[in-house]
Amino acid sequence: MATSRLQPHVLAALLGLLGTTFLFHSLTVHPQDKSDKPSATQSKESSSGESSGASTKESTGTSAGASTQESAGASAGKISDRDEKMMKQMAESHLGEISLGKLAQEKAQSDEVKSFAKKMVDDHTKALDALKQMAQSKGVTLPTEPGKQQMAMQKKLQDQTGEKFDRQYMQQAGERAHKDSHKLLQRAASRAEDTDLKNYASTAIGTVESHMQMAKETTQNLKASSQGKSGSDKSKSGAGKDSSGASAGGSEAGGAAPDSGASSGGAAGGSK
Repeated sequence: MATSRLQPHVLAALLGLLGTTFLFHSLTVHPQDKSDKPSATQSKESSSGESSGASTKESTGTSAGASTQESAGASAGKISDRDEKMMKQMAESHLGEISLGKLAQEKAQSDEVKSFAKKMVDDHTKALDALKQMAQSKGVTLPTEPGKQQMAMQKKLQDQTGEKFDRQYMQQAGERAHKDSHKLLQRAASRAEDTDLKNYASTAIGTVESHMQMAKETTQNLKASSQGKSGSDKSKSGAGKDSSGASAGGSEAGGAAPDSGASSGGAAGGSK
């Protein structure tokens, strides 16, 4: 009887121990599972954050790249039509001065005019080379020959020779052409939209002004030389007239002597 009473108690104790063991096992396993496996909310937030970060990064990179590309394109892109036109006019001016300068080196009579012409060829060749480099970077094709006005000027000068050529060259290529160039450069320096063109024009103005001053001095020297030569010719002509007058006067005096002699002879004959 005692043994049969103990069996239910032993069985209950065993069941309680098994329950305690199972509960302990549940408490130790589930927290790990919870930490290892994120909840649906956490997973959603994490996915949203990664997507947002990637989108922001991509958008920022794309925007920065586009901005850089636009900036580079603006600096190296095609210039305005007005700026391009002024660049082409400058090129025609340089080509005209170079062509006329070479012609003057061949046909000029004055050494000073030849020296001026050489200066024009050298300076305008350098200026044209610099303009070509800038035009290439802007995608502009420059003309390869002078404009119509410069061509007409050269055709007119080809028919002149000697002092007349010197005067015409200094008036046309030395004074008039440089005045036109000066106006063009001033307009470009103040109105050009392209910064490089504006700086080029501002620098070239000083060179053209020195050419204008040199042309003025050369023209004045030509006039002085021409006036001096003209005065010398007049002096020689006047001296020739004086000599001729003296000779004529001598002839008249010499011619009076025979008349006088004849008169004396006649008088002497009458006396006899």
